Amino acid sequence: MPNHQGVWSLSTQFQYRDGWPSPPVLGFFAGEIGPSSNYINKINIATTGDATDVGDLTVIRYTGAGASSLTRGIFCAGFSSALGYVRVNTIDYITMATAGDATDFGDYTSSVNYLGGASNSTRALFAGGTSDGSSGTSAISYITIASTGNATSFGSLIASDYGLAGCASPTRALFAAGYAASSFTNRIQYNTIASTGNATDFGDLTVARQSPAGASNATRGLFAGGFGGGTNVIDYVTIASTGNATDFGDLTVARYGAGGASSSTRAVFGGGMNGLYNGMDYVEIATTGNATDFGDYTSGNMYGSSQACSSGHGGLA
Repeated sequence: MPNHQGVWSLSTQFQYRDGWPSPPVLGFFAGEIGPSSNYINKINIATTGDATDVGDLTVIRYTGAGASSLTRGIFCAGFSSALGYVRVNTIDYITMATAGDATDFGDYTSSVNYLGGASNSTRALFAGGTSDGSSGTSAISYITIASTGNATSFGSLIASDYGLAGCASPTRALFAAGYAASSFTNRIQYNTIASTGNATDFGDLTVARQSPAGASNATRGLFAGGFGGGTNVIDYVTIASTGNATDFGDLTVARYGAGGASSSTRAVFGGGMNGLYNGMDYVEIATTGNATDFGDYTSGNMYGSSQACSSGHGGLA
């Protein structure tokens, strides 16, 4: 059972292994467009309802990337209007069970935004991005989530993309979509998380686009929305295979720059740009079909809330 502060005790964690109920899978969405927008919002993915404001990022920013282990949430890089319209290399972390304000983790390998993030219980990979708003990078870098320190080079994407979405199984990180060579891409590519090296082609999305949201369980990866064609589209792939994506259904509102957070059964897609959208949708990952309304963020400016993570996504199975 939780203690009076809602924190799951060490003794209770051992009880889970003996058949007690698991703690709730929490989703976090961080940052938004605006001069004072460093919010971190929390949801319980198994329920529906509005998010709760639980703390602040160390640097106000948006269009960064998120990743997580079972215990820590990571928010990487992004664009800060508060600091004079610059891209930053800041990496923050939170302890998800207690939430609260973020703590500095270290520095990313460059100051970029519109990058993708994916992780398993040990490593977080961040891929692509742009340092100038017009050209992308092919760089992939990684961190060891349980430590602190600066990111390290992992390898390269197939092309210099920005506006990617990421998701993962325990072994593979997938990065999809983006903008490269003056056009939207439908490319999906993957890396083996435990190794280092360059990305490999996986297949194609159903629609070429930039800045969708990514989410997964251990079996399926989902990519929702995006800028370009078909911005309400949700696609899915089977992560252990390779091949082209299949249409899953539609978001309730067409948008781009949203964040994705997931449990083993459910994916929640929050925020994004359609005006400035503060809603959240969800789907049941094992099925196909259109998304259903989940609730709202605490603020109405959640474009760039792609800095999203959870305590039970597909990389943690």
